[in-house]
Amino acid sequence: MQKILFEKLKEAFASVLPITLIVLLVSHTPLVSFSVKEQIVFSISAVFLIVGIGLFNLGADLAMTPMGAYVGSGLTKSRRLLLLVSVCFVMGVLITVAEPDLSVLAEQVKNAVKPGLLIATIGVGVGLFLLLAILKIVFKKDLSAIIIFFYMVLFMLGMLMVSVGRNAFVPLAFDSGGVTTGPITVPFIMALGVGVAGAIGGKNASENSFGLIALCSVGPIIALMGLVVFSKGDLTYELSTAAYSVEASLGEHFLPTIWEVAKKYLWLWR
Repeated sequence: MQKILFEKLKEAFASVLPITLIVLLVSHTPLVSFSVKEQIVFSISAVFLIVGIGLFNLGADLAMTPMGAYVGSGLTKSRRLLLLVSVCFVMGVLITVAEPDLSVLAEQVKNAVKPGLLIATIGVGVGLFLLLAILKIVFKKDLSAIIIFFYMVLFMLGMLMVSVGRNAFVPLAFDSGGVTTGPITVPFIMALGVGVAGAIGGKNASENSFGLIALCSVGPIIALMGLVVFSKGDLTYELSTAAYSVEASLGEHFLPTIWEVAKKYLWLWR
């Protein structure tokens, strides 16, 4: 276990170090003016980020990935298509709702869209497109044709948003697609696709599971665009400045989060 954890920490270190060095290097140029306190806080946060990513990847490999593969394989072997797509839709919604980056996004635009409505809309979008991705695997359809079609729909909705004066929400809609690249969603969706494709079999079983994340990323974008286009009233939003305050982040988020994580680990090790 310790050897595996060390490998995960090395992977996290190799991923975070280049970005950390670039930010610190740019902070000493006229392009960005970071105070000494901000640089220290950023460096400490990078260390915690490495530890957090390493621990999460360890947990994903030991639990989430095998669980997703077993669920996909078991549901497919049951030969009940309705059960398969229903469970995949529900799990897609629940996993997306659990994404921490989605909660942050909803909090930043809460003045324009209710956080619960935004989270539910994006969750349903991911769930529907995960369902579609599973059907693509089951019926062995061409991925490129499906993606091209839905990206055409996406860009048409984007132009419609601009034409009705909702262009400020176009970047927000594309940001919402980032939830499918979150640390919770990616391992489970990929493992689910591998499990379904492996249970179906065939000489191209490994290729059939390819592209699930790409297809699921379109879902929340289209869902949020549809919500904005068909909403009434003046929709404007401003990013919360408190999210960028070092004092607010330490007092309101960092210390309480550390305490919650510590309580959970103490409970597990009782």
